[in-house]
Amino acid sequence: MSLLLPTNLQQCPSSSLTPSTRLLSPSPSTTFSFIGPRRRCLRFVTSSVSSVQTSAPNGSALSAGVVERDQIRVGLPSKGRMAADSLDLLKDCQLFVKQVNPRQYVAQIPQLPNTEVWFQRPKDIVRKLLSGDLDLGIVGLDTLSEYGQENEDLITVHEALNFGDCHLSIAIPNYGIFENINSLKELAQMPQWSEERPLRVATGFTYLGPKFMKENGIKHVTFSTADGALEAAPAMGIADAILDLVSSGTTLKENNLKEIEGGVVLESQAALVASRRALTERKGALNTVHEILERLEAHLKADGQFTVVANMRGNSAEEVAELVLNQPSLSGLQGPTISPVYCTTDGKVSVDYYAIVICVPKKALYSSVKQLRAIGGSGVLVSPLTYIFDEDTPRWGQLLRNLRL
Repeated sequence: MSLLLPTNLQQCPSSSLTPSTRLLSPSPSTTFSFIGPRRRCLRFVTSSVSSVQTSAPNGSALSAGVVERDQIRVGLPSKGRMAADSLDLLKDCQLFVKQVNPRQYVAQIPQLPNTEVWFQRPKDIVRKLLSGDLDLGIVGLDTLSEYGQENEDLITVHEALNFGDCHLSIAIPNYGIFENINSLKELAQMPQWSEERPLRVATGFTYLGPKFMKENGIKHVTFSTADGALEAAPAMGIADAILDLVSSGTTLKENNLKEIEGGVVLESQAALVASRRALTERKGALNTVHEILERLEAHLKADGQFTVVANMRGNSAEEVAELVLNQPSLSGLQGPTISPVYCTTDGKVSVDYYAIVICVPKKALYSSVKQLRAIGGSGVLVSPLTYIFDEDTPRWGQLLRNLRL
């Protein structure tokens, strides 16, 4: 049996009551369970929310509307690498988060009037987007999927902010009965697992884990949480496998664990997420998102791109363009820009050189400079790009379609 506590219930150490709410409805032969600390009780807790919600059959949240307030609220991670990277990204987009006191949980962005920044734990950002206490926020896709649980009120505005890269993956020991097991299919077919002795998986992802196993038709699985590092659970004998976030994989290797083929649940990185209700009902929210999105897309498109400028001799701009375009790596993002360089010879203005401007990715920078020099380029100048503003912001149009606006 899989368990998911309702949002208005909180676990606390007390009597021996055991929760029994079902998360999924697996087939009768599929065993899922959530094992927590022995002593559990449930107590009702209240929270202040900004909207009234009821549950819909498809898991979406129905709302009577958003509570009126002047400020647009943006949730940012409060601690760790995600917090620092979020602030750095906004700063690179000329959106400076002004926090008077580092211990305060609220800040301002002067460039966005009527906008407040609230520093929260990532999972609380998702929860408060659903409750209406936040309008948009930056979280990892793994956190969005685990705590958002495909709720239709959560809409991903930008899914790739270029930091927080990791993936959620199953890992098993590389020794003992698992030594020759290298795929999810082989793991599922091991004869050791039965209804009486299921595969034990330690994880903090108690929604995504059972969902993934069910979708892959894997039977006889139990899920449990473990205090401390999950990587120690198999060695301690309290789990057969773990389901956890993996970045470089070094920690797994150092603990004699390995990933398996087909065991990746999802790829994750930081994303900009918003409340659908806020974008459609809260005054100013959609305009704020539009400005943030334009800045993000312009900066992220320019990230890792360089402007290369060089002078070349030629009889015409067309002749120089043909020479450049014959070199594949010199076409740049949209082909070269070529303009005449004027000089004075014997008192007369003439064109002896043409200036070439191209934009190339960092990985192709040196080879592009070499090719430019090989065809006669000189005085090569290189500078990093900060922004590339397109005529349209692609994700803005996609967002409007998603909102049916």
